[in-house]
Amino acid sequence: QVQLVESGGGLVQAGDSLRLSCAASGRTFSSYVMAWFRQAPGKEREFVAAISWTGHIIYNVDSVKGRFTISRDNAKNTVYLQMNSLKPEDTAVYYCAADLTTVVPGTRVNEYDYWGQGTQVIVSS
Repeated sequence: QVQLVESGGGLVQAGDSLRLSCAASGRTFSSYVMAWFRQAPGKEREFVAAISWTGHIIYNVDSVKGRFTISRDNAKNTVYLQMNSLKPEDTAVYYCAADLTTVVPGTRVNEYDYWGQGTQVIVSS
């Protein structure tokens, strides 16, 4: 069983930065593909970024081009999402997810086996 706990959300102004963290349980965290998704009110859950244990990274370029950076610290069993130049349209609940069955990061919700409870990010204009 894997447990994921997100933190770091909050209320910020447009142009500000936030760093989200996701702490994971499990002895083999370093082998998980980890990802961030987000869900705005009334919208479907949207892929943001993912990172494999080898450092292979993919982003939803259209949404977060050049502004967000995903990283991981395997020694701390933690994955991060650094969000810069935040916009009101970034307002959403941000979820951390883990895929234990592949080494290649994916972008679809149904590829991920475990999910955190989410952390709210609100960006005011």
